[in-house]
Amino acid sequence: MTRAGVDAPAVDTTSGRVRGLTADGIFAYLGISYAAPPVGEAAFAAPAPPAAWEGVRPATEYGPTAPQVAYPAPIAALFDNAIVLGDDYLNLNVWTPDPSAGGLPVMVWIHGGAFTRGSNRIEMYAGDTFARDGVVCVGINYRLGAAGFASIEGAPDNRGLLDQIAALGWVRDNIAAFGGDPDNVTVFGESAGAMSIASLLASPLATGLFRRAIMQSGNGSAAADPTDARKVTARLAEILDVDASVEALGRIGVDDMLRAQSTVALELMLDPNPEVWGPTVVDVGMGIMSQFPVVDGEVLPAVPRQAIAAGAGADIPLLAGWNADEFRFFMVATGGAQAVTEEGAAAVLGRAPGGLDHLRTRLAAGASAGDVLSEALTARAFSSPTTEIAESRPTGSTYLYEFGYRSPQADIQAGHAVEIPFVFDHLAAAHALVGPEPDQRIADDMHDAWVRFASIGGPGWPAHGGGEDVRRFV
Repeated sequence: MTRAGVDAPAVDTTSGRVRGLTADGIFAYLGISYAAPPVGEAAFAAPAPPAAWEGVRPATEYGPTAPQVAYPAPIAALFDNAIVLGDDYLNLNVWTPDPSAGGLPVMVWIHGGAFTRGSNRIEMYAGDTFARDGVVCVGINYRLGAAGFASIEGAPDNRGLLDQIAALGWVRDNIAAFGGDPDNVTVFGESAGAMSIASLLASPLATGLFRRAIMQSGNGSAAADPTDARKVTARLAEILDVDASVEALGRIGVDDMLRAQSTVALELMLDPNPEVWGPTVVDVGMGIMSQFPVVDGEVLPAVPRQAIAAGAGADIPLLAGWNADEFRFFMVATGGAQAVTEEGAAAVLGRAPGGLDHLRTRLAAGASAGDVLSEALTARAFSSPTTEIAESRPTGSTYLYEFGYRSPQADIQAGHAVEIPFVFDHLAAAHALVGPEPDQRIADDMHDAWVRFASIGGPGWPAHGGGEDVRRFV
């Protein structure tokens, strides 16, 4: 779709006209700037509108990605990622069944990647399948790592979230020109994207920008105390041998910043000491994330789950769920689970009531210590906090699901991210993740439920609190 097809009609946006491509009845407008490049003095500033242009700008190729490093080899073998550096990476893609239509439902995809990786140009994220089924689909980029989430004195916090809010503002102002209804927008995302959506539900700055929300494999806890976040920034600056200031960090080149970020992430994983990193960074990041949103009092007045429990986003229908074996993606594929001893698992599980009894029971049933720890971390990070969000919201406003298809790849089973190509109905683009013969029936069911939810507000099963209310995709 990015290099085949014929010219699509030119469309007016608030910055200028763009022309995309059309193929197989779908119109794609790719790499459209929704904000100015965040470089130079703008590197750690709030997003600014893009410069206007004259004439018609081609929107026929994906745009650049946010600066990032590749996934480590065991993860890269399962999960594709595209890194194409360039200044103009605050861009988005639009797929529509008909730019001349009106009132079509809109879905805006926010990618995951632990707030340090990912982009809108990964093949299985293409929104053509949603456009095929009558939805205008938008995929966005946002600032990652230190550029998006490091807490720095003199810079606004949560710049990555501000980018997402700016992209949603662009959708509000422009999506009607692509056939969409700006009053019927559903935000959906996975992992860090789902955590971002919890933040958007909690943020007063996002009020009115979307009507519905979908959280895939996220939680509402991903927000650090500012004091703790500054400890991460201080270590980053120490590694770079500069002051932890906007001016000093703004002079650091992309490669040096990425190397320093990787060093910080490794140090945190190897020694998650709360006295060094701050308790909220250690607890929320779980050794996987070192850069993520901050409770700054403006973008995020509180930790998202607390704000949601207090009523934030109560009028927005929410579809949320988890994968049955989330942590196998992180632990089994990398070999970490095989290295877990019974003593190591006991040290973690023993912190919870009944944890040691559960460990003994599972070991007696033939499970490995790594399996049991993976199950416990899946519950702690994904299924339990997702259910807690549902229980804190008004009755009838939240729909829950569990994804249970077992991928044969690297024995990750229903691991983290495996549901994404099923949601997008792009199984052929993800055989490395889902295996050579994935179940198309599950893709049909999930994709249809997501389209239904975005179109009419219900995915096809009872809301939480209504009996058998967790839809299981197996």
